[in-house]
Amino acid sequence: MTNASSSLKEHLSALPAAVLNGLKRGIEKESLRVRPDGALALTPHPAALGSALKHPHITTDFSEALIELITGVHAKVEACREELKRIHQFVYRRIGDEVLWGASMPCSCPDENAIPIARYGNSNVGRAKTVYRIGLAHRYGKRMQMIAGLHYNWSLPEAAWPLAGHRDANEAYFALVRNFRRHAWLLLYLFGASPAVCASFVAGRKHALEELAPGTLYLPHATSLRMGRLGYLSEAQDSLAVSYNSIESYTVASTRCSPNPTRRTKRSASATAKATTASWERASCRSKTSSTAPSAEARHPPGRAPAARAARARVEYVEVRAMDLDPFSPIGITADTIRFLDVFLLHCLLTGARRTRAGRSRPSGTTSCAPRRAAASRDCAWTATARWSSCANGRGGARRMRAIAAALDEAQGTGAHREALSAAVKATEDPGLLPSARVLAEMRERHENSYSRFALALSLEHAKTLRSEPLPAEVEARFARLAEESIRKQKEIEASERVDFETYRQKYLSPESLRV
Repeated sequence: MTNASSSLKEHLSALPAAVLNGLKRGIEKESLRVRPDGALALTPHPAALGSALKHPHITTDFSEALIELITGVHAKVEACREELKRIHQFVYRRIGDEVLWGASMPCSCPDENAIPIARYGNSNVGRAKTVYRIGLAHRYGKRMQMIAGLHYNWSLPEAAWPLAGHRDANEAYFALVRNFRRHAWLLLYLFGASPAVCASFVAGRKHALEELAPGTLYLPHATSLRMGRLGYLSEAQDSLAVSYNSIESYTVASTRCSPNPTRRTKRSASATAKATTASWERASCRSKTSSTAPSAEARHPPGRAPAARAARARVEYVEVRAMDLDPFSPIGITADTIRFLDVFLLHCLLTGARRTRAGRSRPSGTTSCAPRRAAASRDCAWTATARWSSCANGRGGARRMRAIAAALDEAQGTGAHREALSAAVKATEDPGLLPSARVLAEMRERHENSYSRFALALSLEHAKTLRSEPLPAEVEARFARLAEESIRKQKEIEASERVDFETYRQKYLSPESLRV
């Protein structure tokens, strides 16, 4: 038995069922609103859904058309998925004939100038959120911001840390993030579901994609264009020295170079500043504190201040951002995928995570632990020629994950985690089972190799399913009440403003506010 396996077995056996059953998760799921013909909806965020600034479950991300659905925190997988489904059902009852795009890569995109940036009202905090998004448009372009994904928020109870061999939550979660960055290729391989894209997405940009059919571009073995060069990776990030050794070292690097979030990014800004911001905005996994939680964004708009506050904060959970939407699931993720994520994250937590030299933590695409696995190509994604069992330490990793799945099943009195892991292993043995391969097969067999037709057909099918299923009256009433309350809260904030936006901005970015 290797030292890694021995250490994991020791820590795993020390975790009682109460701790393993105390694992918590929540989901943030983005989706584009589109018209029934698949064109981007240019309408404002529907008032019937409430205030995007203050609603706890329904908001927007970059654009008015990019809706974000947020669950609460759940100890049970099915309870989390059930709430996500209920939120979808409520949304569908409030958006008329519009549809939620079921895939990560966007629908046919209009001219950049026509894409509406999200608006949050006239309060200072609302204006700051919009200005931040204007900055994103300048840094990355509007079309790139229309990519949708699913964020998986995950935590363990405080009692887990000493039993798992860590001093405290901060040490544990940063160790998890370091391991995640080394092994995230496995998630992209198993769950990447964006091998193709509408040609409008790259209009006017250089790329290495191939034409599959008129209007559709792809790479033959890609799994996740979303997490590749056309999406969330960048050359600037590759060479960036950001430390994931501790919350202190990470915060110092991030706050030193972060640009002003309320001003446009200028061409004269250093590459390091841009890349450091990208490391936070585009990280595939990041640690989160109460000041950076989704519900806290209205209190602490994105930018330097939340990162600065993190230096004095306790990490409360990790946010996994590497997940494509599952286009075959009406709500974007299956129970098996959630259970695999739980096993994977526990593996990252319980396996020794060496500190990185010189403050660097290599992204998973270039990690040296998998020399026989195809690396990420320049423009896309992870190739489907990877084999979990053939990568260095892969067999040991699979064996350790089986032990974790067995422990979770024993604690919960089920076999579901082992079944989810078994399905993942089968996909590594038969790449035709991978979501990315299924997408291409479905496009070829039913939609004349058209990405837009494929995605729209599934989106319409999911809309029909979610609209037809009953929504309990008490659930619909609760969401309607939350929508009304959110609008009232936004109005109260706007009515209580006592300073102009420039004064607010200067105070927000002052050294006294940052206190670093």
